[in-house]
Amino acid sequence: MNINLKYILLPLFAAMFFCNEGKTQEQLSLRDKAKLKYDSYDYAQAIPTYLKLVDVKNPRMTDIEKLAYCYDQINDYEAAENWFSRLITFPESKDENLLAYGAVLKSNLRYKEAKKVFESYAQKTGDHKKVLNDIMGCDSAQVWLSKPTAHVLNNEASVNTANAEFSVFPMVGNAYYTGEAETSESIKISGRTGNPYLRIFKAEMAENSTLSMPTLDAASYNIGTYHIGPVASNRAGDMLFVSRTYVGKKDSEIEKVGNRKFRTNNIELFIYTKKGDQWEMKPFPYNNVSKYSLGQACLSLDEKTLYFSSDMPGTMGSTDIWYSTLQSDGGWSKPENAGKDINTSGSEMFSEIGVDGQLYYSSNGLPGMGGLDIFVAKGEQHSWTTPINLHYPINSPGDDFAFIRMSLPSADLGTGYLSSNRKGGKGNDDIYSFGIQKPKIILALKGVTFDKTTRAILPLTDVTLMADARRVVGKQLTADSSKYFFELDQNTNYTLLGQKTRYYSDSTLVTTVGLTKSDTLEVNLYLQPLFVVGTKIEIKNIHYDFDKDNIRPDAAKILDETVRIMRDNPTLEIEMGSHTDSRGVDIYNIDLSQRRAQSAVNYLVSRGIDRSRMKAKGYGETQLLNRCKNGVACSVAEHQANRRTEFKIVKY
Repeated sequence: MNINLKYILLPLFAAMFFCNEGKTQEQLSLRDKAKLKYDSYDYAQAIPTYLKLVDVKNPRMTDIEKLAYCYDQINDYEAAENWFSRLITFPESKDENLLAYGAVLKSNLRYKEAKKVFESYAQKTGDHKKVLNDIMGCDSAQVWLSKPTAHVLNNEASVNTANAEFSVFPMVGNAYYTGEAETSESIKISGRTGNPYLRIFKAEMAENSTLSMPTLDAASYNIGTYHIGPVASNRAGDMLFVSRTYVGKKDSEIEKVGNRKFRTNNIELFIYTKKGDQWEMKPFPYNNVSKYSLGQACLSLDEKTLYFSSDMPGTMGSTDIWYSTLQSDGGWSKPENAGKDINTSGSEMFSEIGVDGQLYYSSNGLPGMGGLDIFVAKGEQHSWTTPINLHYPINSPGDDFAFIRMSLPSADLGTGYLSSNRKGGKGNDDIYSFGIQKPKIILALKGVTFDKTTRAILPLTDVTLMADARRVVGKQLTADSSKYFFELDQNTNYTLLGQKTRYYSDSTLVTTVGLTKSDTLEVNLYLQPLFVVGTKIEIKNIHYDFDKDNIRPDAAKILDETVRIMRDNPTLEIEMGSHTDSRGVDIYNIDLSQRRAQSAVNYLVSRGIDRSRMKAKGYGETQLLNRCKNGVACSVAEHQANRRTEFKIVKY
């Protein structure tokens, strides 16, 4: 989610490329080619070239810096963290890189580590105020993750795509939302995002809030050149408030980033009134596209106050929430700032008045989990109570916004929708419905973390509970007792992961599928110490295709844990060893295992680990774990036990 309220339009030209006809792309150096991609926002294409530039004995800091920001921009926060961790070791690294590194750590739910980075920035620069919210947010987020609220979020997969969908607004029995059409000949492509311009879509809304059957809204208010949306309405549905990008050039700005120029157009608000079958359009009287943006409107319950976001003069931060009141003649009063109770030096946007009359909005200027967090406050116009963060899982390390509450139970947030670019979604921004499901049975998980070698309890271990495709549902730092406790849902498969510096992680699968009675499952974790030179640790479930040495996607996910071990223990040096079973020619098995070990090392290098810290060794069938040598008949399982990948600690 771009939190700037300005939409960037119309790439004009790449000055360096087009202005110097004698310097073709083929004549550019490898670094110049990478920079050209970087300056053109083509981060994914820049990454392979930067990876070549940094895979040398003494890589340039600037190349590592660009690579870290490339991964950050494409939301690969795991890789971004790896490269930022190397970047900040350079004495000449900019102070701002610490802020970016801290933000990436928050995106990976590593709040304890993020707090240390923000504190390092404050100590280095003396600017404690700049990171105060971040530090407070790190402390709060750890508490919220350890005790999530009872809300269950559901990705509305029937309407979400690989592009962006956000800002649901129920209207006349349907749900309207804003999105980037995946395919449409009538909608042009944004030069900066590479995706279609935003439009308003309509979907059917079931009683359980599930959305389906999305279609592009064919109404006249949805016809335009650039971005259109979000949309809101009055209860009758005959008055709409639509945000649209200004389409002219006279009042737009030219922005130069790297070697590309972009036209930056502000957004403005339009009011559509239904007359028969037609919509009459009037601009909101306080639009001023030459000076500021104004949009994302919503009405109070009595429909006499219009709230919206703007960066007009008088704004306290990047964008604030403002309001206008309905006059006796049907017009709107001059906008007033909603005040310092809810506005900050950051960005406040996507306001919505819930069915309970409270204000729900998003801000990055208050302590939160990362990006935009959703807050709630009671009051009206410029008088509000202290905003309250809605905690996890309503909020996440990503941008969480466009919260709308649909029902009014007595003791919770009821049902509704929010938008988020959190991990595990289908695209950039996704729409999620939420509600509270009261379980028929009570299920929980408890356990203790141990040192695998000494069997002593292992306090201060990070224990993460993940459901489905590594979706984090809870995270705890064990206390002196080394105990952890999580509540579980029915019919769900979980992964339990324990991590600690100087130890190899341990993980196990836990399932509640088929459980019909209340129960507390008990699972302990055993972490292997890393500080004993010569220790061998098997990396389980690393599989290769027959007679192949390439790293498969399933193997890459497992090797990512080894990447984290190497990243978090920067003095660790290892040998990556690969073993085959006895079938096949002995000398060929040596060669195959060497290639497989080298592929594993190459993968770790691509994820940010210095090649000098690793060496690859193929053992073929020379270190079998069982009786299955040449000529011995063995089962498939017995042969599989010998096909393994290990890393041996060489130095710590």
